[in-house]
Amino acid sequence: MRSGDAPPRKSRRQTRLGGTPIMPGIGIGPITFAEEPALPNPRQKIAASDIQAELRQFDDAAKQARKQLGKLKARLTTLPEEAQTEIAPLIEAHLHMLGSSRLMRAIQSAIEDRLVSAATAVIEVAEDQARTLLALRRGADDGAAAARQAEEVRDIGRRLLRNLTHLPFRSFSGLPQGGILVAEQLRPSDAALIDPAHFAGIATEEGSADSHTAVMLRAIGVPAALGIPGLLAAARPGSTAILDGESGAIILNPGQRGLAEAARLRTSFARAQRGLVRLRRLASETLDHVPIELQANLELPFELPMVAQSGATGIGLMRTEFLFMNRETVPDEDTQYTIYREAIEAMDGDPVTIRLLDWGSDKEAEALVASDAISVAREANPALGLRGIRLLLQNPKLLETQIAAVLRAAAFGPVRILVPMVSRISEIETVRHEVDRVWRRLRTRQTRLPALAPPIGIMVETPAAALNAAAFARHVAFFAIGTNDLTMYAMAADRALSDRTGLYDPLNPAVLRLIAMTVAAGENAGVSVSICGELASRPEAVPLLIGLGLRQFSMHGGAVLRVKRAVRATEATSCIGLAEAALTASGAKAVHALIAQTAIGS
Repeated sequence: MRSGDAPPRKSRRQTRLGGTPIMPGIGIGPITFAEEPALPNPRQKIAASDIQAELRQFDDAAKQARKQLGKLKARLTTLPEEAQTEIAPLIEAHLHMLGSSRLMRAIQSAIEDRLVSAATAVIEVAEDQARTLLALRRGADDGAAAARQAEEVRDIGRRLLRNLTHLPFRSFSGLPQGGILVAEQLRPSDAALIDPAHFAGIATEEGSADSHTAVMLRAIGVPAALGIPGLLAAARPGSTAILDGESGAIILNPGQRGLAEAARLRTSFARAQRGLVRLRRLASETLDHVPIELQANLELPFELPMVAQSGATGIGLMRTEFLFMNRETVPDEDTQYTIYREAIEAMDGDPVTIRLLDWGSDKEAEALVASDAISVAREANPALGLRGIRLLLQNPKLLETQIAAVLRAAAFGPVRILVPMVSRISEIETVRHEVDRVWRRLRTRQTRLPALAPPIGIMVETPAAALNAAAFARHVAFFAIGTNDLTMYAMAADRALSDRTGLYDPLNPAVLRLIAMTVAAGENAGVSVSICGELASRPEAVPLLIGLGLRQFSMHGGAVLRVKRAVRATEATSCIGLAEAALTASGAKAVHALIAQTAIGS
């Protein structure tokens, strides 16, 4: 059944279905379905004289698809960085397939050689290529990757077919406000279009906790549960439902007693959220008075007020990529300086850690490409190519301009410089040399500067950086562990693989050992160590991370108070045993079980 079809009528008996919890919170409201008109399945032959007309229609549909994806790409700048990270590579992959790809050439050839309409060619070629990808699977890992690639090909086919047949896409804006959105599945591009204030909750029949869509839903903050078997068969449009985003359960047709209890829980959850506000005034320390420093990640300038009010004691990670997005020219030194200074002054004396531009050929910034600021050809494997500091060292003018802007802004408050994607000591030595050179140049010009140059640290997000942390500690002032990329590189798996294999999991003992190794190297050398990946924002992981020796966390502003609550409920000395058990566990599932047992025991 398609998510836009009306499910069959069922009795109004109360039904409870369980799924995977995604975003905590209680949603109460009528079931609502997002209409997505069923695609046609034409099988139409054409005359040879119609070939050019069909090719023009196909070309127009492809141009329209690229324009649609361009608009979606522009919308990403309004979403949190976690959401941008999830969907941006998917958009780029789709844009690539809509260019001079094997898929597009095969569709054109089908029109010309098999004399079929553009719509027929799209359907047949997309399905043929998807099946071919699935037939190539050789194991669980290959199968998961093949399934994802096949779905991307089919998704492009659906987009082209809708454009060819002028059928509307799924729309959320016209749905009744305050309902529980129910669907068979949501694609990440769907989640990117959802207004979080529009729905009381979101539930789907398919999906998993580590999928791209799940991260998107957590980022926008709507109570949500995915992977609920039998949901579409049981749900009726307009019938009342209760969604518990913390347990992953949905109750259909609840009785008055159930509604009253859900309302109480919703009020209790809201009260707990207000209680978090009171935590701002309390110290971030464990039950046995071990201080834990909580800082915020800053993704976009409009988040500054939220960060300033979150209870964070500084910005542990200020991403600078937004400066280069949706621009036709590279931001000059003065433009960057103004933005950095605004963030520093907003923190009123709390430290700000500014990460140098972390860009790569898997992403596109119009300003960088249009101005020839970068000279990087498309790479076969961008994740292993010129990313972060590698790209900056290949483009020294870009690096010099950013360092100059940061040094000038550092005159207005404490600043640290964070270098991304480091894997060799020579890279940090080159950056330090460049900082010294720019510092001398600015001093010669009598530019206002701080008394001392900002300390320099590295992102520990490659296994090489973690394994060689003891050596790096002799060259840097601090480490910032980025668990998202560290997990990807350590497990040789991106997040999409977790749908079927569970490979991508920062709680895998292999990843935890890299974290522990980095912490130990920092402690031995007197180098501070923070954790700034998504794992830092999980309250349930706090005891484990404290047990591993971490005392500095950086996360999105909305998670600071929840993590502080977990910190204040934890005894640091009792966490050591948990960490030791996790480091020797058989796998990520065992670590999850250890964390759950610790929570139950507390």
